[in-house]
Amino acid sequence: MMAFVIAGRELRTLFLSPLAWSILGVIQIILGYMFLAQLDYYVMLQARIAGMEDAPGITDLIAVPLFGNAGVILLLVTPLLTMRLISEERRNRTLSLLFTAPVSMTEIILGKYLGVFAFLLIMVAMIVLMPLSLLAGGGLDMGKLAACVIALVLLLAGFAAVGLYMSALASQPTIAAISTFGALLLLWILDWTGNSAGGVLEYLSLLRHYESLLKGLVSTTDLVYFLLFTLTFLVLSVHRLDNDRLQK
Repeated sequence: MMAFVIAGRELRTLFLSPLAWSILGVIQIILGYMFLAQLDYYVMLQARIAGMEDAPGITDLIAVPLFGNAGVILLLVTPLLTMRLISEERRNRTLSLLFTAPVSMTEIILGKYLGVFAFLLIMVAMIVLMPLSLLAGGGLDMGKLAACVIALVLLLAGFAAVGLYMSALASQPTIAAISTFGALLLLWILDWTGNSAGGVLEYLSLLRHYESLLKGLVSTTDLVYFLLFTLTFLVLSVHRLDNDRLQK
């Protein structure tokens, strides 16, 4: 229960910050422009693909690229949202107050994680409204769209978990943001070097699992990967905070 109280406080704190509102606005403008550009591209191709068998539809040519772009852009943005979760408490010397409160380290981590994740879910909902607006003029593959939404939600869950862990490690929010961005970028491009290490790098790559889900292939492997990825960094965050408490 205390985790939800902390989550509510974190979410309110985010909305009291001009940074959060700026991020919401900028993300919508950028993705809105990309959405309209992709829509224009689809209109140009419509006559050419009209007679094709198994021609790609609106979902494939507009919604899937939109979610692909959203994943890259939110990789850049998430570190700005997670950087202050723990590191700011440490910088302001208020972390000891959390340690003396009647709440466990797990509840603190879950509360802070759920707060920032709720904000990211609001961003996902705003992004989903773009392809849903196409229902006014045509049909959508709702199954593939649902797979894209699941993919983005799972990806952001992992992003937030990594950001929280880096914030737990760092003493300054700026350091936490840079470390989070570096870690996420490395995990994103992990298998770009090829298959020299077998399938290990491919399995660990965030991009490969995300792209697989965007294709509408909702497999157990990808779902388990994201769940284990998120859980791993949450557990590491709890251990890090517990070590800090023992050193006080």
